[in-house]
Amino acid sequence: MQKLVIAGGGQAGFALAAKARSLCPDSEITLICEEPDLPYQRPPLSKKYLRNEMAREQLYLRPEGYYTDQGITLIRGHSARKIDRDAKRLLLLDNQAFAYDQLALTTGARPRRLPPAVGGDLPGVYYLRNLQDVDRMAPEFQAGRRVLVIGGGYIGLEAAAVAANSDLSVTLVEMAPRILQRVAAPETSDFFRTLHQTRGVDIREGIGLDRLERNKTITARFSDGTAQEVDFVIVGIGIEPNDALARDAGLPCDGGIVVDKYGRTSDRNIWAAGDCTRLPYRENMIRLESVQNAIDQAEAVAANMLGQETDYVPNPWFWSDQFDVKLQIAGLNTGYDRVVVRQAARGGQSNWYFQGERLLAVDAMNDPRGYMIGKRLIEAGRSPEQAQVSDPDADLKALL
Repeated sequence: MQKLVIAGGGQAGFALAAKARSLCPDSEITLICEEPDLPYQRPPLSKKYLRNEMAREQLYLRPEGYYTDQGITLIRGHSARKIDRDAKRLLLLDNQAFAYDQLALTTGARPRRLPPAVGGDLPGVYYLRNLQDVDRMAPEFQAGRRVLVIGGGYIGLEAAAVAANSDLSVTLVEMAPRILQRVAAPETSDFFRTLHQTRGVDIREGIGLDRLERNKTITARFSDGTAQEVDFVIVGIGIEPNDALARDAGLPCDGGIVVDKYGRTSDRNIWAAGDCTRLPYRENMIRLESVQNAIDQAEAVAANMLGQETDYVPNPWFWSDQFDVKLQIAGLNTGYDRVVVRQAARGGQSNWYFQGERLLAVDAMNDPRGYMIGKRLIEAGRSPEQAQVSDPDADLKALL
């Protein structure tokens, strides 16, 4: 009987355990979760759960009885400390040890934090990654309070949108010259800047944070010499992969746990999936921070752990909800040299990224049709005529 041990109880860890059980009814599966809650979905945390529109139990991927029924041993509230590769054992912080035939690392990622010298650990400064983070932050969301959001990526913008919808006074600062600079074209940045500003969010770009000071309230001092008094702060400046467990075990890490096309590390008995991994994509090694990749890669790894050896080929897609706009992204825009803008019905828009004549990615804002067709083209390796894309009267379906 195969002993499969999974370190990390997020979306990837759950997907891997569930897939492994469906493929191998007789295997012994242990899923180790650092958090005390049952494995849960994260995307609603910064949206419906923060707005109190979703109960805690609705976040859970499965009820507790599922794990018993499936014969999955669920260990909650415990962290892995060390991998003993010679003995093939995973040791926890409380010195429990689990022998494995195959070990999967689905340790996820953690928020990048402000240094303590800048005030990153002050009371009233929050980071948004897990259920406990949101529970601690939620009481601050009261109408009329003032919040500073640090970071103009998708997490920061989603938090700003929820705060503005809750009638808070919202200021967002981004050190880069524009919001979303790391992940999107100026055309997408412009769309979301306008959206937030029309909803009352004060967006300040090209401004860094010097420090936070705490008295009865928090004073934020910025790189341009200005200062602002706020009631609390949300920090959204990116995430870092939880790869220390792998690194300490001597496994190659490079901004994430390095895996091959099967999801295997340099140790033939140790695998990894989800936000913690660095995986092959086209001619590069990348890290994909998305629920879709966590699920798909984990399911592929589960099959490969059990002997299938099937290549995992990512088909990246992402989404973000801000106010009444649904952003859907297909593909990766790395290396683009042109953006073609297509106007859609009812104020929607899609931005199509090309490298030469090759379609790389699509950002679709309230344009589900543009997203669907763009995604299908990218996955098929086909590129449409750019003039057709930009023509709002052209039938997108004809591009297929």
